[in-house]
Amino acid sequence: MNKLVFSCLANHYHIDVESLTILPIGADRNATLYKAQTRNASYFVKIKQGHQDDISVNIVELLSEAGLQETILPIKTIDSQITQRMGDFTVIVYPYIIGQDGFKRDLTDDQWIRLGKAKKQVHEIDVPPPIQKRLRRESYSPKWREAVRSLYPRLESEPAGDDVARQLLKLMQAQVKSIHRLVNGAEELAQKLQDHPHVLCHSDLHAGNIFIDEKGAFYIVDWDEPIMAPKERDLMIIGGGVGNVWNKPYEEKLFYQGYGKTQMDRTLLAYYRHERIVEDIAIYGQELILKSPGGQDRWEMYQHFADMFKPQGVVEIAFKT
Repeated sequence: MNKLVFSCLANHYHIDVESLTILPIGADRNATLYKAQTRNASYFVKIKQGHQDDISVNIVELLSEAGLQETILPIKTIDSQITQRMGDFTVIVYPYIIGQDGFKRDLTDDQWIRLGKAKKQVHEIDVPPPIQKRLRRESYSPKWREAVRSLYPRLESEPAGDDVARQLLKLMQAQVKSIHRLVNGAEELAQKLQDHPHVLCHSDLHAGNIFIDEKGAFYIVDWDEPIMAPKERDLMIIGGGVGNVWNKPYEEKLFYQGYGKTQMDRTLLAYYRHERIVEDIAIYGQELILKSPGGQDRWEMYQHFADMFKPQGVVEIAFKT
C-alpha cells in the first residue's frame, strides 16, 4: 500500500514524499490515515476503500465558498480533481495542521462563541438541489433501536467471549434498566415528532471533530456523514456531554451567544440525545460481543461505552433532557 501511496502522490499531486506514517486516529474502519512528509511540508492523506461518492469534499467546498473559515479544504490534483482513484481506493489529500481536538483541549470563551457563529452559518446555507439529492435525509429510522433489542437475549445469558466481551456484557447487564429506558424512550419520542425544516447538519459535531491549531484557530472536521435534518441534530451535542465534555452550562450559554436566539424543540432534542446513545450501544455491542476478538482498540471502545454511564455523562444528560 505504501508504494502505491508514494506513487499516487508523486504522479497526481507532484508531492515528493520522503516518509509515510500511519495515523491511529478516526473511527471510519473503511479509511486509513497517513502523515506524508516531504523535505519542506507535511500532508494529511486519507485513503478510503472503494470508489463511493465522497460527499464530504463537496460539502467542505460548499462551506468554504459560502465564507465559512472553519473548514480545511482538500488539496487538488494536478488535474484539479478533489479526489484521486488508486486501484480499489480513493485518495484525498489535505494540508497537515498541528494541533489537538476538543477532547484534549478545552475551547476558550471566544472559541465557543465562534463555534456558535460557525454552526449558525452552516445551518443557514442554501444547499443546491444536486447536492441535496446526494445527501441523507433524516427519517428517524428504528434501525439502531432494533439492533440493540437484538442484543437483549445476550444480556440474559452468562457472559462469554474474550475479556472485553465479558466485561461489556457484565456492564450492560448492570445497566440493563437504563438501556431499556433509552431504547423505549427513543421509540416513544420518535412517535411524537412533528415536521420540521431540514438544514445542513454535520451529524456528529462532538469535541473530537473540532480541531484547534497552535495559533488558536479551529476547524470543524470529519464531514463524512452530512445529513439534511432539523437543526437539533447538531445542537443536541452542545451541552450533551459526549465524551464527558461539553456538559457545562456556561459553555452552552457562550455557544448560543454566537449562534443567536433560536426556538428549540425539546422533544427533538431529547430524541436525538437518546437515539445517539442507542446507536453507540448497538455499534459497541456488535463490535465487541458479536464479532470475533481482535484489534487493539477493543479496550478503548469498552471504556468509551462505560464512560456514557458516568455522572454528568450522556445518559444522565439525555434522561434530564
